[in-house]
Formats: sequence, C-alpha cells, structure tokens
Amino acid sequence: MSSLFVNAIINGVFVYIKGKGDNNLIIKINKTQFKIKQSKANRFSSLMAMSGTYVTDVPLKGTAEKHYKRWRSEHNLFPDAIGHHIQGVTVHDGDWDSHGTIKIWNYTRDGKEEMFKEMIEMDDEKMAVTINGLEGHVMEELKVYVVTFHFIPASEEGCICKVTMVWEKRNEDSPEPINYMKFVEMMVADMDDHILQDQE
Repeated sequence: MSSLFVNAIINGVFVYIKGKGDNNLIIKINKTQFKIKQSKANRFSSLMAMSGTYVTDVPLKGTAEKHYKRWRSEHNLFPDAIGHHIQGVTVHDGDWDSHGTIKIWNYTRDGKEEMFKEMIEMDDEKMAVTINGLEGHVMEELKVYVVTFHFIPASEEGCICKVTMVWEKRNEDSPEPINYMKFVEMMVADMDDHILQDQE
C-alpha cells in the first residue's frame, strides 16, 4: 500500500483518513485529528490499529492558569464542579499537590459507573498535566493509557487545552478508546463553567 485517502460522511460526521507506506495513518473526525500507527500483523490487510495517539484542541473561556491549577491539584473539587461525570476522587498514595501521586476516580461514562486508578505527572513550566493509567475499567482493554492536558494561553482571559491521548490495546479484539477521548473532551469543556464562576 503506497497511499490511501478516504473522505466520507458517516451518520452526519465528516471522516478523513490518510494512510502512507510508512505504516502511519492520519484520521480526522470533524475537527479532531488522530495519528495511528498500525501493528505489523495487520499492516497491509486492515485499518484497525493496535496503538495510536489522539490529539484535539478544546477552546476554553477560563484562564490557562486557573484550568491548570484545577487539573494539577484540585481533583477533590471535581465531584462538585462536574458531578455528572465524576462522582469521587480519592488519594491512594501521596497527596493532592505532589508529582507522582496515585489517585482513584469514580465516574460515569455512557451511563455506566466505572473506576480508574492513575498516577499524575506535572510540568508547571508548560502548564501540562499527564495522567498515567494503572488500573480500572479502561485498563481492562488497554495496556497503555496516558492522557496529557496542556493549557495554552490564547487570549487575556481564554485558553486552549490540547488533549493528547496515547493508547495501546491489550488485544486485537479490544475497541479503540475513541469514546474515552470524547469523555475526556467533555470533562475539559464542562469544567470551564465552574472555572468561570471562580474567576468572577
């Protein structure tokens, strides 16, 4: 396969796929772009990927500093701020404000209650938070689940959150985590209202 281009409208959603001989795929679904590396086993026979990276930009009205602080060390406020998504966050090892702290999240996704255990990394200079999946429902399907939230000032008040999700499936039958990416995007966007209330 030297190259592949697919443009389609599926259930009202614009889908663009570009494949190259170097075994990489660029996929755009509406405004969200995904870069996927195919496994060698299905390199020439299938577009299904064993691992990949999703990247999207979420525009926010709150400041980058406020959003970064919330995602860095204020996870205890999530149930009050976006309780329709997050029902509880507890510290398993460490504290709320430390690099390497392990937390347990209880949340609802697509109407289902799930649990997630993660370790957090912080980069104060870049205003970026990285969450590394350890255990939980998503880790039953994935070997690797790493999500980075990078808050970039876009104006005097607003900012952009660049969400990057790196994933690797446990087996070929596991679904790609696109629904988890959508869930994370909704969390970031819905948090904006609570941030704006705090800025007033």
